[in-house]
Amino acid sequence: MSYAVDFINVSTIGLETSSVANALAGLRANEARYFMNKYKHVYTVLPVSESQNTLNYVTEILRKERNLIFSAKPLETSTFQVENIKFSYVFYEDGLAVNVMYNLDDPKKRAVGFKLSEGMEIPSELEGKFKFARQKSKLAGIIRGSFFVIKGEY
Repeated sequence: MSYAVDFINVSTIGLETSSVANALAGLRANEARYFMNKYKHVYTVLPVSESQNTLNYVTEILRKERNLIFSAKPLETSTFQVENIKFSYVFYEDGLAVNVMYNLDDPKKRAVGFKLSEGMEIPSELEGKFKFARQKSKLAGIIRGSFFVIKGEY
């Protein structure tokens, strides 16, 4: 069942098994606020059990582009299109959020982003491969993020 993420009353619904559930919920709410403010889009998530296609899409890009396979359990996904950009997200139990931003018109504006919830360690799959910048968020505390540009067609 889909869940419209509330960025005013932050909830851990769907993220309860995460050891950093509150921080991950804040990170998810931060994304919801961004999309509402920028695009007037209501950010919704689905349990992985109901959104295997989105998980497969993100997993394929990670594997083909950078040979990345995360050991953490995926909990939720989100996929939607605003304007000419397709967005796909996967939220993992360890506090990692992976997003694919895929511009349908401009191959130079396609990327995979990684965001680490406050309190989580850099996953071993990413350690030493990416530099993480810090960003402060009222909803999520300190978010560390990184990205890479997608070269293939998906």
